[in-house]
Amino acid sequence: MITNPVNWLMGLFSLDLGIDLGTANTLIYVRGKGIVIQEPSWVAIEKRTRRPLAIGAQAKEMLGRTPMNIIAIRPLRDGVISEFEITQAMLGYFIGRVHQQSIVPMPRPRVVVGIPSGATEVEKRAVFDATMAAGAREVYLIEEPMAASLGAGLPLADVHGTMIVDIGGGTTEVAITSMGGIVVSRSLRVAGDELDQDIINYVRNKYNLLMGERMAEQVKIEIGSAYPLETEKTMTIRGRNLVSGLPEAIEISSIEMREALNSSLTIIIDTIKDALDEAPPEIGADLLDAGICMAGGSSQLQGFTQKLSSELRMHVWMADDPMTCVARGAGIVLEDLDRFRHLLVDVDRSKQRPF
Repeated sequence: MITNPVNWLMGLFSLDLGIDLGTANTLIYVRGKGIVIQEPSWVAIEKRTRRPLAIGAQAKEMLGRTPMNIIAIRPLRDGVISEFEITQAMLGYFIGRVHQQSIVPMPRPRVVVGIPSGATEVEKRAVFDATMAAGAREVYLIEEPMAASLGAGLPLADVHGTMIVDIGGGTTEVAITSMGGIVVSRSLRVAGDELDQDIINYVRNKYNLLMGERMAEQVKIEIGSAYPLETEKTMTIRGRNLVSGLPEAIEISSIEMREALNSSLTIIIDTIKDALDEAPPEIGADLLDAGICMAGGSSQLQGFTQKLSSELRMHVWMADDPMTCVARGAGIVLEDLDRFRHLLVDVDRSKQRPF
C-alpha cells in the first residue's frame, strides 16, 4: 500500500546510486550508467557560519590558498565521518548533480554505500544518517572489501578462496573471502594519507623544507615508488624553507621516496602477512593459484605489486581501474539487491522513508 504518494513518485523517477564515500575521493555509480561522479572529498566552508562555499575539485583547488575567513577541509578521516553536517552537504550536492536532468525536483534514490570493515556501530550509523539526511530514500551499507571484490570481478560465490587488498586514502582493507563471506579481514588506518605525511616529514627533516598536502600527493603520484624502478625519476618540489622562511625549490628522487615511504608500506605488508597467517591451509593453497588482487587508488603506487610479490612470494595483480572498484561493486549490488542482500551490513532501518 502506498502511504506517501509524493515520496513514491519521487522514488519512481530517482536514480539508484552506489557510493564510495572515500577519505580522499567520492565516487558515485548510477544504475545503468556506470561511474558518473569522481570528485575529491573536499569542502570549502566559511569559518564563522560553516556554510559550504565549494565542493569537490573546486574546493581542493582552494587548499592552502584561502583567505582567513574560508577553510578547505575533508569531512571524512580514516574512512569515516568526522564532520557530519558537512558530509551531509557534500552528499546532497553530489546526489543533486546526478539528478540535474531529472524531472524530480527532490530526488529520493536508493543508495548503497561502502564502509570500512573496521567501522564501529557509531561510525556505521553516522554514514547511514548522513546519507538519509542528504536525501536518500533507502540506504544500504556494504563493507568496502566485499564491494571491491565484486567490482574487481572476483568469484565471491566460489568455494575457492580469494584475497583483496584495497588501499584508499584513509584505510587499507585486507580480506580473504570464500563462498560469499569473509574468512579473515583486517582494517588498517594506514593508507594514502599516511604516505603523503611520510613524504612531508621526510622533506622537512632532510631539507628543512615545509611542503603542502597537495604537493606531497603530487610527489607520491609522480615519483613515489615501493620497488626499484627501471629508470629512477626525479622531481622539483616547492615549499617554504624553515630556516630562512623564504620559498625554495629542491630536486628529489624516487630513491629518496622509497626511503620515505618504507615504514608505512612495511606496516601494510605486515598486516597482509598477518591475514595470510590466519587463513586456513586450504584457502592458503587456493591463494597460491589465484594470487592477491589489489584495488584502491593508493595501490597504484609504482612498484607496489612487485614489492608485495617479492615479500609474499605470491602472484599479486592489479584490478582493472582499481580506483573505482568499490563504487562499481556497490553498483553491482544495486543491480540485484535480493541476490547480494547477505553482503549488506545490518543497521536499524526505522528511519527509512516509507512509500
